[in-house]
Amino acid sequence: MRRLEGKVAVITGAASGMGRGTAIRFAGEGASIVIADLNQEGGESVVRECKENGGNAVFHKTDVASEESIKAAIDRAVNEFGRLDITFNNAGIGGALGPLEDITVADWDRTFAILLRSVFLGIKHSVPPMRKGGGGSIISTASVAGLRGGAGPLVYSVAKAGVVHLTKCAAIDYGRERIRVNAICPGGINTPLVSGLMPGGEAAAAQLMKNLQPIPRAGGPDDIAGMALYLASDDSEWVTGTTMVVDGGLMAGRHLFGGDQSAFDNKLEWSGPSFEFRKK
Repeated sequence: MRRLEGKVAVITGAASGMGRGTAIRFAGEGASIVIADLNQEGGESVVRECKENGGNAVFHKTDVASEESIKAAIDRAVNEFGRLDITFNNAGIGGALGPLEDITVADWDRTFAILLRSVFLGIKHSVPPMRKGGGGSIISTASVAGLRGGAGPLVYSVAKAGVVHLTKCAAIDYGRERIRVNAICPGGINTPLVSGLMPGGEAAAAQLMKNLQPIPRAGGPDDIAGMALYLASDDSEWVTGTTMVVDGGLMAGRHLFGGDQSAFDNKLEWSGPSFEFRKK
């Protein structure tokens, strides 16, 4: 039996990387999905892949920094498919890079808007339709960088720590209504958001990342999709308020990049979506 048969999901940042991998996986498990992303071309491509994998999907152009846009994506799920069972707050950026003293207030605020405020908004607007349907699963992408200092860019790390704590607090608030709230903390996952920062692209990123953790390979979107599937399905019915670390053993005792971000950010001051980088 397909584990998400009849369920409806909204996935932000689903046009590429972890969101794309999760959308395709959910589709194969029977879900109907709203692909919520700014990247229309990529999003429409994922819709086709979801349908080819046995599910149903629609694309909804979504700016996760906008409350109106996130609410519209969730409303689209209810209007298109009749309910909402799963929200995956996954959209992300690298955000402001470089020494703290050089980071502008505008870049700090935008980083938090996309990485943390969007999760607040995704939870806020998912609760009413999930309550009406008798419960649901809200999943958010955090990071190992939100669990330990020195494991990622500074502002990104602080925002991801906020996602971890927001997850716990929201889980307490909504557990009685059978709305579960969990987070996934990826380690070194080779996605366009990462490989786009590096000369040599995906292959170079895979080479750099393969020895960062005990399992000697870079993580991939399918590794995150597997955990997201577990948290979205009824298999995790009694799991809420958790941060599920998916990192190949990295957090067992080794530091991401050895605490050195220079391979990624020494020529950049901003890492946006996978198609937006700003050089110094």
